[in-house]
Amino acid sequence: MTERVRRLRQLLAEAGVDAFLVNAPDNIRYLSGFTGSAGVLLIAPEEALLLTDARYTVQAGAEAPGFELVTVEKSWVESLAEILGDRTYRRVGFTAAHVTHEQFLRMQELWSGTELKPLKDPAAKLRVVKDEEEIEAIRRAVQMVDAAFPQVLEAIRPGRTEREIALELEYDLRARGAERMAFEMILVSGARSALPHGRPSEKVVEAGDLVLLDVGVVCDGYCSDFSRTVLVGTVPEPWQEEIYRAVLAAQEEGLKTVRAGVPAAEVDARVREVIEEYGYGAYFGHSTGHGLGIQVHEPPRLGRFSEETLEAGMVVTVEPGIYLPERGGVRIEDVVVVREDGAEVLTTAPKDRLLCL
Repeated sequence: MTERVRRLRQLLAEAGVDAFLVNAPDNIRYLSGFTGSAGVLLIAPEEALLLTDARYTVQAGAEAPGFELVTVEKSWVESLAEILGDRTYRRVGFTAAHVTHEQFLRMQELWSGTELKPLKDPAAKLRVVKDEEEIEAIRRAVQMVDAAFPQVLEAIRPGRTEREIALELEYDLRARGAERMAFEMILVSGARSALPHGRPSEKVVEAGDLVLLDVGVVCDGYCSDFSRTVLVGTVPEPWQEEIYRAVLAAQEEGLKTVRAGVPAAEVDARVREVIEEYGYGAYFGHSTGHGLGIQVHEPPRLGRFSEETLEAGMVVTVEPGIYLPERGGVRIEDVVVVREDGAEVLTTAPKDRLLCL
C-alpha cells in the first residue's frame, strides 16, 4: 500500500493539487486495502485519511492500517467539508468520472475556499502495470478456473441445459474459494455458440454441439478470464474443425507478438491477419483482448484502434474468436503477463486441439 500511495503522490504533485479525493471502490481497495462498500480516501503529501461509517470501523482498521481512520455520520461531502476546514489544502483533485454532477455542486457549495480540479483517474494509471503481488493474485484466480475445467467437461453432456451446467460450474468455483464470479458466465451451445456474449439458457445441449465457455472468478480482489470451446461428440464436422484451427493459430500468433514495447494494436493486427488468411475475417467482430486486474476489463485494450504500448507487468487476455451465424462459434482465451522478452502465459487448460467429449 505504501508504495502505491507514494507513486500516487508523485502524480498529484505533477498535477499541481494539494490533496486528492478517491471515491471509486476499486481504487479505494487498490490504494488502501479497504473492501467495505462505504468509504472515501483523502490523500495528501503528509497524510492519508480513510473516511467510513461505524459499520466498517473495525474492518477498516484491519484492512487499511496505513491510513488514519475517520469515522463519520454525515455524507462524505459534508464530512470532508469539516476536515478541509481544518487544513490548508487550496486545490483538491478528484476523478471527474467518479463524481456525480449533484455531488460536484454540493462540493462547490460546502468546500468554500477550495479549488476543485477534475483529473483523469491517476489511480487507474497506476493500476495498468501490476506488481508481483497483484500478478500472483491473478495467477491464483486463473489456476482456480483451470483446476475446475476437467469437472465442467464431465458436466457437459447431451440432455442437460446450458443453465444447469453453468450453475454446477459456479457452485464448484465458489466451493474452491472464489470470492465471487468476475462477470456473468457465458456458456452457450450449438448455434448459440455464435453469440460472443450469450448467456446460459434453457437450451438443451445436443450431440454435435459446439459449447463455448467464458468464465472468470475473483481471488484476493483480482479477476481471471477464461474461454474454451469444446465439441459434444467424437467426430467434429469439417467446418467446426476448421474454425477451431483458425482461432488457435490466430491466438498462438497473438501470444508470440505480446512483449514489452509492442503497440497493443499490433497484437490485434497479427491475430486478425491470421483469421483473414483462413477466410473468416468477417466473423471476428471484437477486439483481441483487454487488460485484467481488479476489474475484468481494464486498460490496455488489444484492438485495432488501441493507442497504448505494452509494458512489462501489464496483464492482458488474448481471445480471438470466429462466430458463424446460425451455425456456431469458437473462442480461445488465455491470460498472459507482459514481460520484457515475451508473454508469460498463466492459463494452462488444454487447447491444442478441439476437445471432443
